[in-house]
Amino acid sequence: MRISTAMMYQQNMRGVTNSQSEWLRYGEQMSTGKRVTKPSDDPIAASQAVVLSQAQAQNSQYALARTFATQKVSLEENVLGQVTTAIQSAQEKIVYANNGTLSDDDRASLAKDIEGIRNQILNLANSTDGNGRYIFAGYKTESAPFSGDAGNVTYNGGDKAVTQSVDASRTMTIGHLGSQIFDKVTSNAVPEPDGSASETNLFDMLDSAIKVLNTPTADLTDAEKGAIDKTSRGLKNSLNNVLTVRAELGTQLSELDKLDELGSDRALGQAQQMSDLVDVDWNSAISSYVMQQAALQASYKAFSDMQGMSLFQLNK
Repeated sequence: MRISTAMMYQQNMRGVTNSQSEWLRYGEQMSTGKRVTKPSDDPIAASQAVVLSQAQAQNSQYALARTFATQKVSLEENVLGQVTTAIQSAQEKIVYANNGTLSDDDRASLAKDIEGIRNQILNLANSTDGNGRYIFAGYKTESAPFSGDAGNVTYNGGDKAVTQSVDASRTMTIGHLGSQIFDKVTSNAVPEPDGSASETNLFDMLDSAIKVLNTPTADLTDAEKGAIDKTSRGLKNSLNNVLTVRAELGTQLSELDKLDELGSDRALGQAQQMSDLVDVDWNSAISSYVMQQAALQASYKAFSDMQGMSLFQLNK
C-alpha cells in the first residue's frame, strides 16, 4: 500500500486534533468541576441525573410547602391560644354571675364584660393571616367567616378545611373551619341534665347569658334562671373542643419538624448521589489532564518531525 505525503499529513493532523480534543475535555472538567456536562459525556449517568434532579426539585417543593404549613399552623395555634384565654375569662364571669347576692346593676355590669369577651372571640374568629385571607373560612378566604350581631352570629365560610401536601405521602389540615371550632363540641361533652343535646355554638351560649344578665332578676322565667348554668356547661364543652384542636395543631407542628429533618437528610443524600454521577473525580481528572497534555506535546513533535520527511526534501 502506498502512503502519500497527504495521507501522512492527514493522519498526523487527526492524531493532533484528537489529542487536543481530549486535553481540552479534561481541562473543561477541571474548570467546571463537572465530569458530565452534556449527555454524550456519559449517557447513563446523564439520564440518571435527570431523574435525580426531578426528585431534588420535588423535595425542595415539599420543603417550601412545609414552611408555608408551619406558618399557617403556628398562626392558627396562636389565635386559638387567645380564644382559650377568652373562654376561660368568660367562665370566670359566668361562675361569678351565679352569686345570688348580685344586684341587677351588678348583673348588667357582668353582661357588659361578657359582651366584650364575646366580641373579642368574634374578632378572633374573623382573624386574617396578614395578607387579608381569613384563616377560619376554609377555602373561602376572601370574606369573613362569621357575621351578624348579638344573638344572630352565622357562619358563612367554606365547608372544606384547607389542606397541604407536606411530603410525598402526607397531607395535613393547615386551616380548620370556623364551624369546627366555634360551633362544635367533642364526643365526651357534658350532657344537659334533661337529656337534650348539648349546646354547640359558642356565640349563642354567650348571647343567652348576656340576655339573662340584662334581665332584672324579678322578671326571669324558670327557663331563663337555668340559662347561666347551661352556658357554664356549654363553655366547658366549647373549651374542651378548642383545646382538642390545639392539641392537633401541636402534633402537626412536631410532625412538620420531623419531616423537615427527614427532608434535609434526603436532600443531603440526593446531593451526594448527584455528585457521584456528574461531579469530577479530581485525582483522576488532574492525572488524565497531565497525561493528555504530554500526549498532545508528543503529537505536536511527531507532526513536526513528519513534515521534514517528504521525498522532495530527501532529494535535496
